[in-house]
Amino acid sequence: MACSASDLAPLLSTTVNSTEAATYLCSQFTSISSQLSDTGYAINNTYLLFSAYLVFAMQLGFAMLCAGSVRAKNTMNIMLTNVLDAAAGGLSYYLFGYAFAFGSPSNGFIGHHLFGLSDFPTSQADYSFFLYQWAFAIAAAGITSGSIAERTQFVAYLIYSSFLTGFVYPVVSHWLWSGDGWANPAKLDNKLLFGSGAIDFAGSGVVHMVGGIAGLWGALIEGPRIGRFDQNGRSVALRGHSASLVVLGSFLLWFGWYGFNPGSFLTILKSYGGSRVFYGQWSAVGRTAVTTTLAGSTAALTTLFGKRLLSGHWNVIDVCNGLLGGFAAITAGCSVVEPWAAIICGFVAAWVLIGCNKLADKLQYDDPLEAAQLHGGCGMWGLLFTGLFAKETYVNEVYSNKPGRPYGLFMGGGGKLLAAQIIEILVIVGWVSVTMGPLFYGLHKLKLLRISAEDEMAGMDLTRHGGFAYAYDAEDDVSGKPSFMMKKVEPAKNTSPNGNSPAINV
Repeated sequence: MACSASDLAPLLSTTVNSTEAATYLCSQFTSISSQLSDTGYAINNTYLLFSAYLVFAMQLGFAMLCAGSVRAKNTMNIMLTNVLDAAAGGLSYYLFGYAFAFGSPSNGFIGHHLFGLSDFPTSQADYSFFLYQWAFAIAAAGITSGSIAERTQFVAYLIYSSFLTGFVYPVVSHWLWSGDGWANPAKLDNKLLFGSGAIDFAGSGVVHMVGGIAGLWGALIEGPRIGRFDQNGRSVALRGHSASLVVLGSFLLWFGWYGFNPGSFLTILKSYGGSRVFYGQWSAVGRTAVTTTLAGSTAALTTLFGKRLLSGHWNVIDVCNGLLGGFAAITAGCSVVEPWAAIICGFVAAWVLIGCNKLADKLQYDDPLEAAQLHGGCGMWGLLFTGLFAKETYVNEVYSNKPGRPYGLFMGGGGKLLAAQIIEILVIVGWVSVTMGPLFYGLHKLKLLRISAEDEMAGMDLTRHGGFAYAYDAEDDVSGKPSFMMKKVEPAKNTSPNGNSPAINV
């Protein structure tokens, strides 16, 4: 809205020097309007930055979850890979990834501007948006690292992580989240896939499926860890060494998911209109946090009782994985479904995870963190769930560029949105398979993928990183010398009654 002195002066005709008065009032209006605009930008930018920090904090959650899920002899290795996912991903996403994802104007397949953030910021985005998207990219790489844990050469981590964050993931995010992307439901030209586009609000497909399918190919090509299946093909549990770290990591991921899902609105100071008081994007942000919470909570409880029925145990590790599976599933439709529907999402996600794990055992597929099953399988279900339960009102609010678009099949919106969701699943599986599959196979052929059997049995902490993560020599404390974590533990001198030294489980 603009203020014109010539328009305002007639309203002040009874005032002496009405023209000067109108000019003064308009000058103040312009100043106030500019300040309000700056305040609105600051609020939205602060919200986005805070969300980016929450998503980045999920890297700590991944690190703790991974560390607790592997055996103690590989703790330092998996922690280092999590650090380098963020560091290598930061450079590769800066140099190439952001340009491939959001470098507009571009075609529907891939962006081709803003390499190395040249000519940035733009009229469409600021640096806070880059930081937020980088946090998503490294989350995808972190998922993959869990699938190939305990048997992968360090150089392979560096190569796949850079390739995934710099090319594979950005192309998929361009399809769904860039204004030029061919499947984006908010596409600028309104030429939408099946009239709706594929709704993947925060990345059940873009992030979780990409990371999960990449990890699936890596684990398949590497093969299972030594001892994971016996000579008869039966599953042998190689349990992680710390349930405490798994629980800590799960809670950190839960906390970070409130930046992952609600933060994907990117702004918070926006009004939707309507008759309800105090109704705007801030309300949708809160609703999204609620649907996220309910899906994860339901999945955790369903897994608790489901695994109790199947195995006879109350297993905290399974509950944590079920919790994360519910979060991965709701991520696609968190902004466009009712809270009651989120409960259905979490309930089914738990059984999807349990079923995928059963199938993995039958196929002798080894994934120490169940990452492919959790993120890939539950991510697929999340996309289908959105096509079934997306509510018309919420779809038109969140994707307001084309009112009256298709919505969830079970909500009376027809099957077009569900068809778009199925297309997204197929193209993500195909794209990640034709890019990451050959990469892992090439590393395998070059003998850069898997460590030797000797190194695997001894543990990579000792053979590749200088020593165990937790072990230390108690004599250091007595002598007053510094005690270091990375020291090999010698076998105990006392022996068992039969003369053999007791086994040390590391």
